[in-house]
Formats: sequence, C-alpha cells, structure tokens
Amino acid sequence: MFSNSKQMIQQIRQDFERLIEYVSGEGSQTRTAYEVELTLFRQLLALGRQLLLLFFQHRAAQRPKEPVHAPDGTPLPYHSMRPTSYYSVFGKVQFQRRYYYAPGHGGICPLDAKLSLPARCYSDLLREWTQYCITDESYAESIHMLKRILGLSISKQALETSIQEDAIDVDSFYDQKPVPPPETEGLILVLQADGKGVPMVRDEPACPPARRGKGQKRTKKKEAIVTAIYTINPYHRTPEQVVKALMAAEDGAVSSRPQRPVPKAKEVRATLQGKDTALDRLALRVAQRDGDHIQHRVALTDGAEALQKRVREKFHNFELVLDIIHATEHLWDAANALLGETHPERNSWVREQLLKILSGRTSEVIEVLQKRAYEQSLSTAQRRTLQATIGYYQRKPEVHPIFWTKIRFINATSPRTQQE
Repeated sequence: MFSNSKQMIQQIRQDFERLIEYVSGEGSQTRTAYEVELTLFRQLLALGRQLLLLFFQHRAAQRPKEPVHAPDGTPLPYHSMRPTSYYSVFGKVQFQRRYYYAPGHGGICPLDAKLSLPARCYSDLLREWTQYCITDESYAESIHMLKRILGLSISKQALETSIQEDAIDVDSFYDQKPVPPPETEGLILVLQADGKGVPMVRDEPACPPARRGKGQKRTKKKEAIVTAIYTINPYHRTPEQVVKALMAAEDGAVSSRPQRPVPKAKEVRATLQGKDTALDRLALRVAQRDGDHIQHRVALTDGAEALQKRVREKFHNFELVLDIIHATEHLWDAANALLGETHPERNSWVREQLLKILSGRTSEVIEVLQKRAYEQSLSTAQRRTLQATIGYYQRKPEVHPIFWTKIRFINATSPRTQQE
C-alpha cells in the first residue's frame, strides 16, 4: 500500500488529523451523537489496521542478529521475502518477512516465532473474541455479529476449525490451574453435578427427503454433564427466610438483601464424555482442594437418579443435597395443574408446600398431593401431573433441609438459582 514506512506514518497522521477536524470542525455542529460515534468507530478500526501493518513492517525490516538454523542445527541462508496474511480484529493485514531456506532442510521465517504468530491466519485476539460469541450464540449468529460490529467476514468452517483446535488445550488448561491457598478458602467444600441435553447436528444426506417421517427430528440430543467446585462460608437462614428469597421474584417483591457469602474460586466444567468422566475429573480437583480447613462437604445435584447414584459412590463423605430449584419446579407443575397459572392462590399454595419441604416435612406434601389426585373433578392430564410430582418426591428422601438453612447454594448450571 505504501512504498516505505515514512509515507505510511505521514498518512496515518493525516488520517488522525482528519478525525480531529471531524469532531471539532465547523461540520460537527450539525452532526448527531450516533453519527459521530459510528463514524469514529469505523475510522478507528481502519486506523488500527494501518498501525498494525506499520508495526509488522517495522519488525520485518529488522534482520535477525544471530545466524538462523534449522531444528537440526544446520545453518539456513537467506532465501527471499515471503508474504503472509494476518486476520486481526481490525481486518486483514498482509506483509512480507524474511524466509531462510536450505535444500533438504526446509525453511523458516524467524519473525513468525518472535511475534508468536498463530499457525493459521486468524489472530489470537480475534479467536478469543469469536469464542466468547460462540459460547452463547450459534455459529450463524456469531458470524452475523462480527460482520455487524467489526465488518469482518468469517466463514462458518473457520469458526468450527478454530473451536476444534482450541478445544485440544482444555484439559491441560484445567490441569495447570493452581489450587487456592487454604487460608483463602471457605469452610464448606461444595461440588455440583447436573445433566443438560445438548442438541447434536446430524449430517443430512445429499438429497434429504421432502419431509421427515414420524418421530424423526433434525437434531438429536446428547447429555452434557456440567460440574462445579467451590468453597463457601456458612450463611445461617431459617426455612422461612429461604422461602421468602425463593418466592421474591414470583411475588414481584423488591427487597434489600443482606450481604451473603460468595463462592470462592469457583470452577465450572462440562463434558459430553459421560457421567464417569465428568466425576473422575471432579474427584481429582476435590482431592486437591479438600483438607483440614474444610468443615463441611456438600454435593449438590439435580434429580437424575443415575447421576445421584454415581455421586454417592464417588463422594461418599459428602452430604448429598437435591438442588431446591429442581424440587420447586415440580411444585409449580402441581400448582398449575390444580389451580392454573393465573390463579390468585397459586403462589401462596406453592409457598406453603415449599416451607414444608424445607422444614423436613416432605411427607405432608406428598399426602396433600395424594388426596387431591383422587378428586373427581380432575382431568386425566391433571391427575397425571400430580402423580408425577408425587413420584418425584417419594424417590427423593435425600433432600436435607438443614443445609438450606445454613448455606446459600449457587447452581452453576441453573440461571434461576443464580438469581436467588
């Protein structure tokens, strides 16, 4: 683009002066804030691209001070200037750097290692940002957002390849994480395990049928096991206080909350490789963070019996606690079946039953539901919902309300719990 660095620096200064004139000159009196902000952002991206190119050209102009050698020690003479592309958050930048080569020994560009250039053309920062996008959005939505904000056109295949390559480093990343010092930990060691269905995209045939057969779906789900580990200090509460906190959002109440203990050094991890793999990894981390400084050990799970069984076997010295959010969701199902979603007594009915559960009187809740299930006025669907709720609570004698009066749990995999 420019014959030398001096011309480039001069152009960059002129572009910057034009930006100053744009925001302070006579024409700025008629511009809106939106117009100026958007124009500045676009121009600064272009300016950043020029500065980045100037940086690369400046570094490429410097010759290596020491002789260049192949991995086996063979000296490599200078061969030529080789072009490369660097796809940054500012856009695509192309520059040339020195290439050293000897027959039979291949060739290298020493500047690539000095700049820590990625193996592919996409910069580490751009890959980091795209991973943030993909964590919460689909590939298509991420591509659209990058195009809308940064003006970058990235293919779906490039994003998929980047994620697959970076995923290789996940295990080593977790393995190297330091263990928090005991003096910084809380008194209660908490581990969590929860199963989530993840849609898996299937490869479609070259000529898919016009319509799918009965029961056929475009995607199928595979269970991801999400685990977490952290420590926390005790937080004493009565069942009434817990119910009030859980029902605040439903009641539309806005009240000041006391300062609560927060999780310390919380680590969240997920895998599609099954329950055993997830819990084996979690057990290694538990062994590292357990010790004499821990006074209580609690395992918080969802309602899946297979997962609870494995947690009991793997962490036999932990008190198993059913996530109260899972237990509460079944109460809401029963309330909707009995009263309907808009009934004025629905919230109070759920509050009453929830207080019984947290007070260790789950059997009374089961008795209430059993009596209502035999009412002649109920439809088959209503009765089926009540029976499902009854069965759920009959299978969950491991609910330990005492811990809910002492600890504020935060479920890493349940957005509703994080709001409590």
